[in-house]
Amino acid sequence: MRFNFRGVGRSEGAFDNGRGESEDYRAALDFMQEQHPDVPLWAGGFSFGSWSALEAGAADPRVAVLIGIAPPVARYTFAQTLETTKPKFFVPGSLDEWCSLKDVWAFYAKLKEPKEIAVIEGASHLFEGRTPEVGEALEDLLGDLD
Repeated sequence: MRFNFRGVGRSEGAFDNGRGESEDYRAALDFMQEQHPDVPLWAGGFSFGSWSALEAGAADPRVAVLIGIAPPVARYTFAQTLETTKPKFFVPGSLDEWCSLKDVWAFYAKLKEPKEIAVIEGASHLFEGRTPEVGEALEDLLGDLD
């Protein structure tokens, strides 16, 4: 499921510095669990959304897999993510101007197993012109779950 956080696009409300957006993510997980009660939930997101997904997913026992694309590891605290032993998958860009690859690697080193990362070489934060590579990287990473 893809959704907009409060105040984004046609969603009501206003940005709440992570507090309300975490509630939004938990509400999305609740909705998906109601719609598909027998399917394991995965939590994933891009940039700020990856912080919301990783933290909410790490804390929620219904979530089996965590996915972070361009995670802003130097801007937010990922306390729950650092403690979880759920499978974690990351896709950063090597030239990300918001989430430096150096910071991502330092964060990655602190994570508990299992974890995997696929760096998109030459990609900026928005992966301009490189989004097919993000999809391919996710297919490769998540293929390990089979």
